[in-house]
Amino acid sequence: MTPQKRTVFYLSNRTGITAETLGHSLLTQFDGITWSTVNVPFLDDIEKARAVLAQINQAAVDDGYRPLVFSTLLKPEILEVIKQANCRMYDFFETFIRSIEEELHQPFIRIAGRSHGQHHLSYFKRIAAVNYVLAHDDGVNPKHYADADIILIGVSRSGKTPTCLYLGLQYGIAAANYPLTPDDMTVHQIPKILENVRSKLFGLTLTPAQLHFIRQERRPDSEYASLAQCQRELQWQEALFREYDIPYLDTTRISIEEISVIILNRCGLRRQLYG
Repeated sequence: MTPQKRTVFYLSNRTGITAETLGHSLLTQFDGITWSTVNVPFLDDIEKARAVLAQINQAAVDDGYRPLVFSTLLKPEILEVIKQANCRMYDFFETFIRSIEEELHQPFIRIAGRSHGQHHLSYFKRIAAVNYVLAHDDGVNPKHYADADIILIGVSRSGKTPTCLYLGLQYGIAAANYPLTPDDMTVHQIPKILENVRSKLFGLTLTPAQLHFIRQERRPDSEYASLAQCQRELQWQEALFREYDIPYLDTTRISIEEISVIILNRCGLRRQLYG
């Protein structure tokens, strides 16, 4: 059976991050469709809107199906143009704002970009957190681990660095990470440098097959990437996590975003975005 091909548009007066994030989350619940994605940020004048109108109508002709349009557009005149298109439109503001206005007894202010606008304090927290992550990646500067909000540990290529970066950039979390190496396996205990910060430790693990696949991309057909070596390292590290009561997470089938939220919730970390 040939997959249905549909086009989806994400429209916004600003960056389009909200429309794309919410729309994509909804569409992941539907299988058997090949999506062609069109992002249109900064849709802020009538001429641009008319060009997008034509683009939507052409996609409807090419696909044989009307496109889906997810919108966080705020300007009424822009919305009126887009609503003339041959599409199924999902306006996130129209869907939710009216009932919120009724509940709060006041109209919304129609200012674009507020959900991503960061005041200075939040901005500096995020920058400071990212700088901390970069300065404490892969076991660097362990003498400053006491300043960390969390320290991720795990074998090489278990996802520590990207998770730390996401925690820093998205949530303002000062996250360090420390690699567990084959040399550590000979002593059957956590590295001494981590003993005084055990309460900050969180482990990342994954299946041997997934680790083998990732390492093959980095060092093809090496001992480092062999399935047997991956099995040995993961078996050892998970035994270590259990022995020292270090919380850990199998990241095989979950995204960096999900990993980060799970870590925040399980460790009771407060998001540093506001304040």
